[in-house]
Amino acid sequence: MPLGSKRLAGITALIGSLLLGCCGTGGEEVCDNPLVANLPPSSFRSSSQLSSSHGPVFAKVNRREGAGGWSPLVSDRYQWLEVDLGRRTQITAVATQGRYGSSDWLTAYLLMFSDTGHNWRQHRQEDSLGAFPGNSNADTVVQYKLERPVIARYLRLIPLDWNPTGRIGLRLEIYGCRYTSDVANFDGSSSLIYKLSVRPVPTAVEIISLKFKTLKNSGTLLHAERQRDHSLTLVLEKGRLLLYHQQGVSSSSGGQLLLSLGSLLDDQHWHHVKLERLHTHLNLTVDKNTQQVYIPAELSQSDIHQLSLGAVQGHGLQKPILSNRNFHGCLENLLFNDLNLIDLAKQNSPQVTVMGNVTFSCVEPVSVAVTFTDSQSFLQLPGLTSWSSGVVSVALQFRTWNKAGLLLTFDLPQQDSTVWLYLSETRLRLQISKMGRTVLELSAGSGLNDGQWHSVKLISRQDRLSITVDKDEGATAHTSIPLPLTTDSQLFFGGCPAQESSRQCRNPFKVFQGCMRLLTLDDQCVDLIKVQQRLLGNYSRLQIDICGITDRCSPSHCEHGGRCTQSWSTFHCNCSNSGYRGATCHSSTYEQSCEAYKHKGNTSGYYYIDVDGSGPVKPHLIYCNMTEDRAWMVIQHNNTDLTRVYSSPEKSQHLANFDYASEEEQLAGIISQSEHCEQELSYLCRKSRLLNTAEGAPFSWWVGGPGPGQVQTYWGGAVPGSRQCACGLQDNCVDSNHHCNCDADYDQWANDSGLLTHKETLPVRSLVLGDIQRPGSEAAYKVGPLHCHGDKNFWNAAFFDKETSYLHFPTFHGELNADISFLFKTTSSSGVFLENLGIKDFIRIELRSSLEVVFSFDVGNGPLEVRVETSVPLNDNRWHIVRAERNVKEAFLRVDGFPAATQEAPPDGHIHLQLNSQLFIGGTASRQKGFLGCIRSLQLNGVTLDLEERAKITPGVRPGCPGHCSSYGSLCQNQGRCAEKANGFSCDCGQSAYTGAFCHEEVSASFKATTSIAYILNEPYQLSRNSSAWPSSIYSDMTLRGENISLGFRTSQSPALLLYVNSFYREYLALLINNHVELELRYKLHSSKDVEVLGSRITNLADGHLHTVTVRRLADTVSIQIDQNAKEDFNLTSDVEFNSIKSLILGRVQEPDEVDADLSGLASLGFTGCLSAVRFNSISPLKAALLHPDSPVIVTGPLAQSSCGSSSPANPYAAETTHSSSEQPSSVDPGQPLVNAIRSDSALIGGVIAVVIFVTVSALAIMARFICSRKETYRSQEVKAVQPEEGHEFPFSNQADSQSAPSENQKEYFI
Repeated sequence: MPLGSKRLAGITALIGSLLLGCCGTGGEEVCDNPLVANLPPSSFRSSSQLSSSHGPVFAKVNRREGAGGWSPLVSDRYQWLEVDLGRRTQITAVATQGRYGSSDWLTAYLLMFSDTGHNWRQHRQEDSLGAFPGNSNADTVVQYKLERPVIARYLRLIPLDWNPTGRIGLRLEIYGCRYTSDVANFDGSSSLIYKLSVRPVPTAVEIISLKFKTLKNSGTLLHAERQRDHSLTLVLEKGRLLLYHQQGVSSSSGGQLLLSLGSLLDDQHWHHVKLERLHTHLNLTVDKNTQQVYIPAELSQSDIHQLSLGAVQGHGLQKPILSNRNFHGCLENLLFNDLNLIDLAKQNSPQVTVMGNVTFSCVEPVSVAVTFTDSQSFLQLPGLTSWSSGVVSVALQFRTWNKAGLLLTFDLPQQDSTVWLYLSETRLRLQISKMGRTVLELSAGSGLNDGQWHSVKLISRQDRLSITVDKDEGATAHTSIPLPLTTDSQLFFGGCPAQESSRQCRNPFKVFQGCMRLLTLDDQCVDLIKVQQRLLGNYSRLQIDICGITDRCSPSHCEHGGRCTQSWSTFHCNCSNSGYRGATCHSSTYEQSCEAYKHKGNTSGYYYIDVDGSGPVKPHLIYCNMTEDRAWMVIQHNNTDLTRVYSSPEKSQHLANFDYASEEEQLAGIISQSEHCEQELSYLCRKSRLLNTAEGAPFSWWVGGPGPGQVQTYWGGAVPGSRQCACGLQDNCVDSNHHCNCDADYDQWANDSGLLTHKETLPVRSLVLGDIQRPGSEAAYKVGPLHCHGDKNFWNAAFFDKETSYLHFPTFHGELNADISFLFKTTSSSGVFLENLGIKDFIRIELRSSLEVVFSFDVGNGPLEVRVETSVPLNDNRWHIVRAERNVKEAFLRVDGFPAATQEAPPDGHIHLQLNSQLFIGGTASRQKGFLGCIRSLQLNGVTLDLEERAKITPGVRPGCPGHCSSYGSLCQNQGRCAEKANGFSCDCGQSAYTGAFCHEEVSASFKATTSIAYILNEPYQLSRNSSAWPSSIYSDMTLRGENISLGFRTSQSPALLLYVNSFYREYLALLINNHVELELRYKLHSSKDVEVLGSRITNLADGHLHTVTVRRLADTVSIQIDQNAKEDFNLTSDVEFNSIKSLILGRVQEPDEVDADLSGLASLGFTGCLSAVRFNSISPLKAALLHPDSPVIVTGPLAQSSCGSSSPANPYAAETTHSSSEQPSSVDPGQPLVNAIRSDSALIGGVIAVVIFVTVSALAIMARFICSRKETYRSQEVKAVQPEEGHEFPFSNQADSQSAPSENQKEYFI
């Protein structure tokens, strides 16, 4: 090849390599050029150098000049190396190397950036970490790529740690590329106005982006005027960006605040702002944080026609958000829909008008701040020669989050006094103390820990001392105590030296943590750069030329409305009234269903339900109706009454909308997680057709289902899509030609009612009735509350029967907050419940031993463990609950009710949990330490994992996990028996004198003197006519050698018979209150022997209060216990067998010949008062009489069920659901439905109905009393409530769903 051709090829290759150094394969610029290698020596500075050959100019990677790198004179954390890149540059990476041929290298360092060489800003990683990893030897180059590029001219590297056997040694390289921008400077009275030259074309997207920097904490950044007199204004207020919306040319209000974002934005550093209108919402981005707000339709449909930058320059009819506060600072790269407005201003475009003095370079005022970082920080300054005149002035500015801290202290040796200027409870205080006694105290200001800059000035003259806060004199005092400061005086700011031998500095208060700037002594500004160079004063643990304040509440890590407060080093979340708990208000305080409350032993009542746990859906108050086998959630809406609709020729349809007490997300969550939901839908009609029409379109329909719902054309009791009612499905409609009773169109009342049970169509949201306009058409409808029971999440379980088996799910994403809860039961002593791995991070919960559960994790700060040790074994095959949470503040673990364990997170460590493997349940990826047993209701961040579905297809794992009575059986009270169910348990109260979900509700009744309950224990044998049996054998042989008797009573009667048991052989047992108001137990177990009387020493039992009695007999040993008194023991001497028991009687004994002569008088008196929870062995006679009328029981006289046996008032927050029948008014039209009086169409009709109610009920009651008085004894197998006899004129009743406590009005039973 000719020489010329070789040269040409070389030049081409050189150009190609340069281009490839700046561009990627796709033509995009690659910003990774080395920037240090070609810099001149003047670009390097350092805090010090060991020698001229160890200077900063030699700190270039892979260079060996000089001593092979930079080393400072002293190896400590006050050293730094600074590089000036000559202009603002985009920096993407930094590489470090040790000093050549030495044992000197860094192991950790900080990076600082600046545009001016002052006001440095520390660069932090994504997790707020400040330290960067360094080297492990002197030769290897370690490069760290910045997560986000930094725009700066100056870089300063501060060594943190170095090789312990060497000293600080460094060679450095910086990677990046050229950065260009357009900048405009606003002086506080200038602005730019951009006007669109033509009418804007409507667009779905508008974007305004810019960067700004300022030292002022308030000012208007931009004002966008839109069509239809709408405007958006973005202002800086106390260091935060606020976005306002205004409407109307005459608007005098300050506008509507849409968004608030950012904090401490007045730090003279560049901040990026982006405002996007995306059709229906606005996005505001400040630096790395974005918030979104939905906007009105009229605002989303209007476009910007004028933009004002730096001030509000509009038509002047709207009130400015910030009056007379224009922006003072710099704007950069101001783009409106990719249009560069600053470039247009430079080119004198007619679309841009410059108001005032706008320059196109950024004016950078120099303000040197100092940061007091910890308890050992202090700044010491000497006094001034001018202080000999007797006039002293000290001024400074500070910003902090702490409520307390020392700002300044100095001694007055001549007065033997000490002066302290300090913060206490967010106020500034000045105190002068002499010999331990306070001689003067002043205070000024308030709320000074808000993170804003506050100015303080202390002035002392001969007889006057004053302190001023924020240029407003807060306190002034006259004193004869001068402040004779001299040149030898020493002033200490922020704190005192740790090893101070003299008494020059004492600090009885907290140290100051925060920033100070503009320190002046007698109006002379202190040169803090000289302090940094050790040329003035002294200091320790300070960061000079930087304000390192951090807002830990912006953005806030407090969830669910928790209020964030902070100090210098941490933040705190106040979760009060949020419904959530934990360090970040992440975990819900409430259960996710009524089912969960029931299995904690809660009875019926109102409870807060949080359907998604720690998710975004708020908790809401609903009613839980706990029955023996169900836990019903009852969700009310605005009209659950039977509502009357009259014919009206003016309207062709009647529309009813139903608004539910729960929000949409709450409803959807309840319906989704419930096993069954139902809602009553009833239509009562007269000449009002429902569904079927000749044209095929239904007259009426309803809308139901999630969201807005869908039109449904089936009725209660039928199936979706059938266009039928319940009678059509059952083929029993009044007219076989139709599928609904109402479609027969009869001129008499008919009824189509039933339950809607398909969850996909629930809840009912609206109802449209169409056939109501004809003359004579009448109708009524009722849409009941939504009822749901069961919790699919609560019982979702899997059984692991092999150590090598596990379930796997997608990766768990809980970067900042991770809460995990589950129940387990096992007989094994160890096993891993859950594990998820990342490259380095992991999370694991395991049973370490039978007495210990461990929660371990690593988010980049090294493995941490939180452990809970229990006092009882956890491998007892009973359910145990585990709750674990890890957030940015702490990790938390609780097992059952044992004390929780917590582990605080490091204040400035990694905070993001980064996982990438599958989530393993019941085992690990290594198939070791697998769990044997059951895991149930596993939830991660409020989301339940479907263990059962995954277990169906996984070998070694079975879906479901039976056996719940071992854990929940103790909830069944009062001899209730726990019955296993596939999902849960129920309490069988058949052998208990109590009822309710947990056999906890006493069954009690009020007795009158004529009331009698006889429970037949044995009937005589029916003998045939030719029988030859002996008379003694005609009775069944029921013989007892012991009894267990318990009951409660409340009475003022004495004497009174409480309980009487007789036999066919004239033997008996009687429990009574005698004439001395004492309890007496009488046994006659042999007809030929005298009765044995066992008397208790407890007196005054007829006092009208509730008393409980328990009697136990085993053969001849008898014990009696009354209330909480000591048990009393007795012995029988006559006999021990109670033979051929006949009946048990409560109240009056109706057959006198059955009673022993000693008791005949008492038996005829009956019992007046209350009896409750009566139990004789396994028999509950009172419960049988009231609740089980098919039992062998005879009730005579009035018997009223009541709550008289309750020893405590009812809990108003846990009221039992009752269903009370509405009063039944008569009607002028036979067969019309009964509706709630509130829904009636006129007050007159309501009054007539009320009168008829009273007359009817009174007549029926008198008739019943008369019939009762004519009968002496009634033998029946049922107890029936007095009700009006059903007739044609009363075909329907309104059964209102009541959620109040049971009424005090008692139902009376007559037989």
